[in-house]
Amino acid sequence: MPVCSGNNTLLFIRILVATLFQLPPNHPQRFVLHNEVHARASSILSLPVRASYLALSLTSSEKTQERKHLTTLCERFGTVPPEPDADHFSANFDSFQMSWEQHGEFSTYGFYAYDSITEPFADPALKNVPVDWLAQINGQVIVAAHASVVAAADIHYRDETDLSPLSAHFAGNPIVGSKVTGGAASVFTDFRIHVDGFSRFLVVNHDLRTAQAGRLLHRLFDIEIYRVMALLAFPIARKLYPELKKADRQLYTITNSMTQPDNDDAKLLDELTALAAEVENHISSHQFRFAAASAYYQLVGQRLEDLREVRIQGIQTLGEFIKRRLEPAMNTCNSISHRYTLISERVSNASQLLRTKVDIIIERQNQGLLSSMALRAKMQLRMQQTVEGISMVAITYYAANLVGKIAEAAHSLGWHVNVELVEGLSIPVIFLIVGIGTKRLHKMIANTTE
Repeated sequence: MPVCSGNNTLLFIRILVATLFQLPPNHPQRFVLHNEVHARASSILSLPVRASYLALSLTSSEKTQERKHLTTLCERFGTVPPEPDADHFSANFDSFQMSWEQHGEFSTYGFYAYDSITEPFADPALKNVPVDWLAQINGQVIVAAHASVVAAADIHYRDETDLSPLSAHFAGNPIVGSKVTGGAASVFTDFRIHVDGFSRFLVVNHDLRTAQAGRLLHRLFDIEIYRVMALLAFPIARKLYPELKKADRQLYTITNSMTQPDNDDAKLLDELTALAAEVENHISSHQFRFAAASAYYQLVGQRLEDLREVRIQGIQTLGEFIKRRLEPAMNTCNSISHRYTLISERVSNASQLLRTKVDIIIERQNQGLLSSMALRAKMQLRMQQTVEGISMVAITYYAANLVGKIAEAAHSLGWHVNVELVEGLSIPVIFLIVGIGTKRLHKMIANTTE
């Protein structure tokens, strides 16, 4: 049976499964998700080995150009380039081996060389990479590190009680290190950037297998990049601390003014709204960075656990050294993030209290206004009733005059009519008719409004 690779392998598996068993159709992501466990595997390295590691921050457009740049390197050495949508790639070139990984915020390049060396860091693996191609890599360098896996005899390292032979490889700086991977190797570093712009890891091989060496270097480089990425939030936390204190004082001033009887609630509400907007702007602008820092810090802890460090007497382990500075920085970031969340909740609570107070005042004003309107309506009703009584008298007066005029006309025609008597007798009748009519009109209006 021929050996297939890449997409051909997946196609071959699908055809084989379909031939052997009549199964339902596969989920579109089944094979991709299944093979994800094999993604970003550590390189299989020969020993001894020198490694150079670069981690670069890239924009979205630079990430697109990155694959094209990798393709130019592969074309130069006649190697199959990565797929257009690949996020990791490894290949062997003439004088070096390379691995590339693209992450959410950064990309990493690992370069490995196997030719003989005299000094661990005198001839780094990066020297084997074409200079013109290296100079055109996109992005900004976050981490640059050299690592060298050597035998103890090559660097005259005889006993862990005497670390003096290692000092020269780290420019005389204090050394941090430990035994790792069950005692198969010892790792030493000073966590400093040297004159060449690179930090250094020296791995002394006691009984490393090739697969172990690849995993060990991968973990060391992961620790270096993840601790730096975690610390990206620390300058932001220090910058936000004065803003946090200012917001806290401003909130205290506002809430203290709320307790005063002669405060301007509308002005306080405007100040609270502005403060809430400022706090929420800080949270939305930096929440991702703080959340990412927490995730990176967890990854650092996980990689340190994977090293299975054993102390070398007289020096700090990598985990002790990193946590001594990284843990307080992460605690500061978590504290700032948590305090901003708390102050946001306090501003929200103060706003609700002030709005409730304003609503109660408005409700009282409305009640007073309604009472005033009711009193005014009652007075208008009384005046209307008074006017209606006067109107009834006026109507009766004019109607009686009209009856008198009619009586005068009848008297002029020869009828024996006492004009004054007719006019006087008509007054109560007219007044009664007007009163009954007014009462019926009120009843009709009441029925209509109901």
